Parts: sequence; structure tokens; C-alpha cells
Amino acid sequence: MLNEQHSTTITLPRGTLDLTYQTNSATTKNGLQQDDHYQLEDLLGFAQRINPKRAFLFVSKVLGRHIPVAPSTMRHAFTDLADLIPSDLPEPVLVIGMAETAVGLSAGVHQALQTRYPQALLLNSTRHAQHDEKSDANGTDALLTTFCEDHSHASQHLIYQSQDTVTQEQLLASKTLIMVDDEASTGNTCVNVVTALRQAGLTQLEQVHLTTLVDWSLDQEDTNQQADGVKPAKMSDRLTGIEFHRHHLLSGAWQWTDAPNPEPITMPSVDTTAAGSQTLGDTGNWGRFPTLNSIDGFDNYLSSFQTAFTRLDGQESFDVTQLPKRILVLGSNEFVWLPFLLAEWLETESKNLNSNIDSIVNFSALTRSPIALGGAITTLLSFSDNYGLGMTNFSYNVDPTEWDLIVLCVETGADSVDAIWRGLDNVLVVSPTL
Repeated sequence: MLNEQHSTTITLPRGTLDLTYQTNSATTKNGLQQDDHYQLEDLLGFAQRINPKRAFLFVSKVLGRHIPVAPSTMRHAFTDLADLIPSDLPEPVLVIGMAETAVGLSAGVHQALQTRYPQALLLNSTRHAQHDEKSDANGTDALLTTFCEDHSHASQHLIYQSQDTVTQEQLLASKTLIMVDDEASTGNTCVNVVTALRQAGLTQLEQVHLTTLVDWSLDQEDTNQQADGVKPAKMSDRLTGIEFHRHHLLSGAWQWTDAPNPEPITMPSVDTTAAGSQTLGDTGNWGRFPTLNSIDGFDNYLSSFQTAFTRLDGQESFDVTQLPKRILVLGSNEFVWLPFLLAEWLETESKNLNSNIDSIVNFSALTRSPIALGGAITTLLSFSDNYGLGMTNFSYNVDPTEWDLIVLCVETGADSVDAIWRGLDNVLVVSPTL
């Protein structure tokens, strides 16, 4: 595979980000080269974190998190990334995604991989402790392990095990771990995850595949990520006894230089793994616990949308022809996979109804991640979270006046949503039946 080398400098209020990166002249699918390839501007914008640990943020244009994007664009990226993963992996295979940003990405990669690995498990980390899953009938703790994402605004992650005996045995017998994240910048999180899982009982791991949209950790020795003047060891040397591989749509290295006398910042308090006071509705199992079937629960959630839309539209029954032309679907925090599937369904229905270019369905999500205005972040809304955690949530690059309908998808009750959303005439809150 031929690679083209590039470099660029991004200037942000608190410093400069120097990038060297390479784009693939062709992607590889099952050993065959494809014509598709991604440029930096296709995948990323840049912004400033409100975070003293790290001042910059890679803002994905294909993830549907901070920038609204068509579900079809997201699906294309999911599939292209999954197609880079080999077809001869030792099984059982475990796909694990990083909360909150990559839980939809991991489900999309997992779903694409199941055409080749139908028994692959999906498991996402979470920052939401589960109310009713503290132990099974035998008193076994449902929490498998925890790990830290050192640079994050919310560093602590939880990983739950299965209370189904067969699924749990398969989880512990995993031989291949596919760790999915939006980006890798040092590789530390991957090492932390693998170390935690091995200590928790996944002792048969033979291969780890770090699978990211963009990987900035390929040339760690050229970055400023040093501790006490010592450069970090390469990933392949940090995971002893495991065969390590990387898959990504674009790769490179970064170096950050602080601006002279940068203004001090205060990060909002968002680092919690508490359950919150709001009860979670039944949305099936899309990865907070190990699952083979990530679309479990979608049919019911689609029905919830259709019922809510029917009430909003004043119809006796759901009429797809009444869908407006400009629809934005918003997931909420980690609850993004079923909302994405809903957005994908709406995009398909909308295209069938409207052949003109005015018809559009986009997807994005509410988040706890604090980001400053500027760069890739053009608008910002802040409001109280819907989990009853008492912390601020955000929505980026969303102007409610630009949409005929905003479908706000939550896994809590409809009345848990901040009044800033419930007060808008074009917002439809979709909640599971509690």
C-alpha cells in the first residue's frame, strides 16, 4: 500500500499543533486494494478542549458526535474501518469500544465484522454505573474491571461482564481483542485496557488490534509525550506476550507547543461514574454488557419514535409521508447506537420520499465533553444532563432553527430532558417505555 506524506500546523488559542501524517493511496479489503481513501480534511477538524490535561481536540467529521453528519457517511466509515481487519483472526473475537465517543463506532465495526465473524462479541466501556446489575443470582459482581483514560475529561471507565454463563465463558476465552476508538494519540489507553482485561481473567488473548479512524501514535518517539525525559516504549513492546496490530483510515504523529502565557482554564466537573437519579429504560443490550446482537432493542425504539411522531403530527397512525425534509437525530452521551440506526432508517425513508436535494437527515449527539468555541466548533449549547447526575452536557454545531425536526433520543424518561430542548417546537423527545 503506497502512502503519501504530509505535514500541517494548526493554531489554537492555547498553542500550536504540528502534524505529520500519511494518507493511504488505497484502502485494503480482504487483501484487495480499493480506490477509496481519506484525506485529513475528510476526517478531522480541530478545536480547543476545556481541559488542563490536554489543550486540543481532534474533531471527527465522520463519527456523528460533535459535527452532525449523514448516517450513510458514518456507515461508510464504519465499514471501511472494519474491512481493514484481517479475515484469519484467532477466535473467539471480542470487539470493545471506548465510552463515550466510540460506542457507536465500535457497534458499527462489530456489525460489519459479523459478516466474517458471526460469533464476535461486542462490549463497550461505560461511565454510567448500572442500577440493577450489581450482581447475579449467585452474588457475582457484574463489574468485570475498570481502567483509566489518562488524558480524558472523564478518566474512569467501567467494563461489565455477562450474567449469561455461555456468553461469559466466551468473553473470558477471547483470543483476539479488537479495540475500537475514534483516535489514538499515545496508545496509553489501549495498554491500560488490555492490562485491565488480562488481570480480570482474559488470559488467553493472543492478538490485539487497535482499530481507529485516525492513529496519531505510530511515531511516538517524535512527539512530546515524555515522562521525566524518558521516551515511551513502543506499543508492541508494552503488551508482552501479545501480537499487536493497528488499523486506521489515516495515521501520523503530533506535537503540541503551548502558547506563551496561556490563559488558565477551569474544566467543568464531569468525571463521574455514578448511576444518576434517573432510571434507565429498557433499550435492549447494545454493548454495555457483552452481546452478539447489537441491534437488540431497535425495533422497540423505532416503535417508540413512530408513536411519538404520530402524537406530534396529530395523526391516528404513523405516516412516513409526513416526515419533514430536514431532520436531525441526536443521541445522548453513550446512548447513540440505537439512535444512529433510527437516523439511518429515517435517511433511507427520506430518500425514498424525496428525490430532491433539499431532503437531509443528519446525526449527532449530546456529550459531557467540554470544548471551547472556535475552530471546528461553531456553535455551543449547554444544559443539564438527562441522567440526573447534576452535570453540564453540551451540543456542538447544532443550530435548532436550521432543522424542521430534531429527534432527541434518550434512554431515560422524556421528562428528564432539560427544558432548553423541551421548550422548542421542533424537538421530539423519544424515550423508551419505562
